[in-house]
Amino acid sequence: MNRFVVALVVALVLLGAGVAGLSVHHRREADRRLAEAEVQAAVTAEISPPPDVTAEAVVERNLTFDKVMEKNGVDKETAYQMIQAARPLFKFRRLTAGNKLVLVSSAQGTLRSVRYHIDNEHELYIGRNENGQGFQAEIKEIPSKLEVTGVGGPINGSLFEGVMDAGEQPQLAMEIADIFRWDLDFYTDPRPGDTFRVVVEKRQYENGQPSTYGRILAVEYNNAGHVYQAVLFHDPQGRPAYYAGDGKSLQKAFLRSPLKFAARISSHFSRSRFHPILKIYRPHLGTDYAAPTGTPVQSIASGRVVFAGRNGGGGNTVKILHSNGYETYYMHLSRILVHNGQHVDQGQRVGLVGMTGLATGPHLDFRLQQRGKFVNFERLKLPPALPVAKKDWSEFATERDRLVAIFPSPNTGTTVAKASNAVTTGN
Repeated sequence: MNRFVVALVVALVLLGAGVAGLSVHHRREADRRLAEAEVQAAVTAEISPPPDVTAEAVVERNLTFDKVMEKNGVDKETAYQMIQAARPLFKFRRLTAGNKLVLVSSAQGTLRSVRYHIDNEHELYIGRNENGQGFQAEIKEIPSKLEVTGVGGPINGSLFEGVMDAGEQPQLAMEIADIFRWDLDFYTDPRPGDTFRVVVEKRQYENGQPSTYGRILAVEYNNAGHVYQAVLFHDPQGRPAYYAGDGKSLQKAFLRSPLKFAARISSHFSRSRFHPILKIYRPHLGTDYAAPTGTPVQSIASGRVVFAGRNGGGGNTVKILHSNGYETYYMHLSRILVHNGQHVDQGQRVGLVGMTGLATGPHLDFRLQQRGKFVNFERLKLPPALPVAKKDWSEFATERDRLVAIFPSPNTGTTVAKASNAVTTGN
């Protein structure tokens, strides 16, 4: 019995020793693995480079690419190499003031790449070659999505304010005004309570830059209860053109105003008007538009410039000959933008408002002659272009109804995106 007890004690002692040994072994193995992990972490920390540094620069007026690079700490040799790499694709004399450059450098200051915003659709990328000894360049398309969107809202002040209150850009207001330029003067015609609705192609960019607009497909403006509507279709020659809902063309032989956003009329056509400088009564055979100096002046119709220069009391004057015996005069300009013999299109800029000649303040004196006789432009009925062709009427009506269905409620100011029309572009 004693022998059995002794053997049992010995067995227990040996078992305990084995367990202890195994525990020590596991502890040592764990310590070894922890040490290896710490060493590996230290090695990784030593060999992993710190993150790159990104900086943005805005192109200043009259600054060349190499000067922009120099202002951002890039040496002349590196700037020269980048220019040479990009030369087959891009001419750096076309840098536009206000556009952005994005420079990416290592933590040690080595320039890795530069991206230049060419326009809303493209950017120039210049990056180091794989061996790091030179640069390569490419023009990349900025990824974007084109959607057909319906926008609407009330007009409490100007068209600009109404469009911006609806969350859109001023560019959209300019384009709406351009479509209705034969019928509406968006400086004087808007009334409180007016509404607008538009269906437009809107491009959204993945890089977060502001959206831009494509074609306006349909637009409606309710001016004190009179509804103006325009639908984009094609004329008999297949060219894009805008038509009212009943198929009549919006385009007319003359624009309604020589100013895109016509200013206040300060003096009307008159056979006897008291001249503010000469202090006598004499005919005023035109219409005066009071507008700030530098306001663009547009030709109301296509034609040929027959005079562009100084014209006595009229100051800087442009005279344009149009079809059917019409001639127009644009007087008191601060600057003339056309020359004798030049062909101009309807809506083309011909000069800037000024106060040259006999003028008490900046304004445009606009005059219209028909077969040698001055006529009152304010009372002139503007003849329209041809309506939708009969053979195209069914196609036009279908397109009109499809687009009008996208119009949002006129007073909501909301935007309704039609995702089914989305088209993605870019890399």
